[in-house]
Amino acid sequence: MNKAEDYIISLTHLYGLVHQEKVVEIYNLQNEEKIDKESINRIITQSNELSNNFVYVHGDYFVVESILQYQDFETELKKRLRIPFYIPEQAELLQYKDNLYFEMTKGYRALLNYLTIHFFNGDEYKANMLCDDIQLSCQVSFSLQDIFREFERRRVKFRDEKQISEVTELILDLANNTRVPENNGYTPRELFELGEIPNLRQLPLDTLITTPGRRTKVGRNDPCPCGSGKKYKKCCLGKV
Repeated sequence: MNKAEDYIISLTHLYGLVHQEKVVEIYNLQNEEKIDKESINRIITQSNELSNNFVYVHGDYFVVESILQYQDFETELKKRLRIPFYIPEQAELLQYKDNLYFEMTKGYRALLNYLTIHFFNGDEYKANMLCDDIQLSCQVSFSLQDIFREFERRRVKFRDEKQISEVTELILDLANNTRVPENNGYTPRELFELGEIPNLRQLPLDTLITTPGRRTKVGRNDPCPCGSGKKYKKCCLGKV
């Protein structure tokens, strides 16, 4: 039963909240040995590992502690309605048992490399601390203003407007390729490519920050901030 327990924890960390039947469905999809609702009930009544990993039962759902403490369950559930579930391969999925795990993307490495070179004089440890905070913001509650406050808090100074634009582009690329719980594990870019989906968590694709606290509009003929490579007028204009 330990493996089923690992699935419950991993799926709850990946999605934020997940119905018990969805856990059974995904587990049985990836394993020869099958489980059922009774298997889930036994884990709920006998295991201490769920609460030790910040996972709790709320009705027929497994839910991360932070949603129950700081957010409204019904609101969070509504955000996920009619959005499909991203299901990683088993080896990748089970890494989410660690509640600090996230998928290391090209965007993360690109931002980390830029911060290490341009702001922290080659100190990758300090750069990684900032990059981790940015990653968390992209995953939980994306806000460019909050991200730039992390730079201010560390007394990180930008050289000029061009550098601010470069950093913003790297942050948006990271955000668009970060797996988001309220997107049922999909990245914003993946959901955008799947088509129009109600309740999709939107990134601020119609604006870019040029200095902390100040916004400037993206021109109709500028490259679209979503990273598609198309002009803004041919891509996200009118969709946000």
